[in-house]
Amino acid sequence: MAWIYIVEDDLNIREIECFALKNSGYQVMDFACAKDFYQQIEKQIPNCVLLDIMLPDEDGLSIVKKLRSDAKTRQVPIMMVTAKTSEIDKVKGLDLGADDYITKPFGVMELISRVKALLRRSMQMEEEKYLTAGDIFLDEEKHLVCVQKVPCELTYKEYELLKLLLRNRGIVLSRDTIMERIWGIDFEGESRTLDVHIKTLRQKLGSAASNIRTVRNVGYTIE
Repeated sequence: MAWIYIVEDDLNIREIECFALKNSGYQVMDFACAKDFYQQIEKQIPNCVLLDIMLPDEDGLSIVKKLRSDAKTRQVPIMMVTAKTSEIDKVKGLDLGADDYITKPFGVMELISRVKALLRRSMQMEEEKYLTAGDIFLDEEKHLVCVQKVPCELTYKEYELLKLLLRNRGIVLSRDTIMERIWGIDFEGESRTLDVHIKTLRQKLGSAASNIRTVRNVGYTIE
């Protein structure tokens, strides 16, 4: 059964979430602060994280950044659980890599339904070992990329960049999102690094280069 970690400093809300999820058959661990959460993450990676924005020792959005910049936790589904209702807070969380959000006060049934949907989506992604777009074929198990069945030699970053685009096929990813997912939040180089990698990736993809589309002033997408 899936492990769900709850990071919430409000004891009443934390107890409600724990009770509801345990009654639905999930294994749950709860944390009142980021520090305890990080210590447990080092021991065991959860299947899903419910994360409050307002925490005593670290902002929840900062936690999302760190989870998405770490290869071990990059794919873990994250649901923001917050009292903030402004659109900008929701957009920030999603742009940083959160998969969903729910606003307090929330109904227990809605919470359970959203968690189930996140876990289903996560399982489908794990099963998606083969990614395609036009003549581009990526085999995750073999770490192989082919264009029209001909192997294409990519560097590690080029491969990760292509995989990110393929996993979000048809979705425009902002430059900031790509930089954070591929290079991490601590990267100190120029944003031009992304443009250079896109250029070399297109060159190596040859006839399939046009599948990667530049969206001016926003970022990139693959079609």
